[in-house]
Amino acid sequence: MTRFDGREKDELRPIKITKDYTRYAEGSVFIEWGNTKVLCNATVEESVPSFKKGSGEGWVTAEYAMLPRATQTRNRRDINKLKLNPRATEIQRLIGRALRGAVDMRELGERSITVDCDVIQADGGTRTASITGGFIALALACQRLMEQGILEKMPMHHYITAVSVGIVDGNGLLDLCYEEDSAAEVDMNIIMSDGAGFIELQGTGEHGTFSQEQLEEMLQLGKKGIMDLMEIQKTALDGLELK
Repeated sequence: MTRFDGREKDELRPIKITKDYTRYAEGSVFIEWGNTKVLCNATVEESVPSFKKGSGEGWVTAEYAMLPRATQTRNRRDINKLKLNPRATEIQRLIGRALRGAVDMRELGERSITVDCDVIQADGGTRTASITGGFIALALACQRLMEQGILEKMPMHHYITAVSVGIVDGNGLLDLCYEEDSAAEVDMNIIMSDGAGFIELQGTGEHGTFSQEQLEEMLQLGKKGIMDLMEIQKTALDGLELK
């Protein structure tokens, strides 16, 4: 099968990471993943939600938004409807769950880190790009807390990343671009830690069912992509070791 952009079935799109993209955030990353571009900013606050007060533990959460012309047609801003649309709500919860899997909340202490993921341009995989870039922004924020003497050690102990896989015209493919994603018979997002443990799987038969053999093929493609992505993350973080 010849892919839309000429890649091999197990090949990621080109990925570029720009650290410290904005001036004020404790951790900032601009991730360009093919034609998908997401700005990830991590903000540290010396407070926690009410359900964490007095616990000695911190909190990590995320917010996600797609700018009005991130796609071919203009999206209306959520503020016009006075609430997030269901898709944005689901995605930001997913990002938050994924990033919390990297952090020891007691070592973080009673403070919060919010990772804002704003999609500048969308071409498939915005949630996986947000998790992958958001992780780096989160790590940069924790490094800054250590540099300032607020934290004695890094509270993050796992690399976390995410990638999409799918079945298109009967073929398993890694990292779907928009044209592939919109035509896929099966679409799946895989989130994993550096211990090869799954954090979350989101798979849907868009146009019917899929077999166990197809599932296993997608998982193998996803694991290969995850390992490649973690090397990109480690390079961006100058080889930061998390234990």
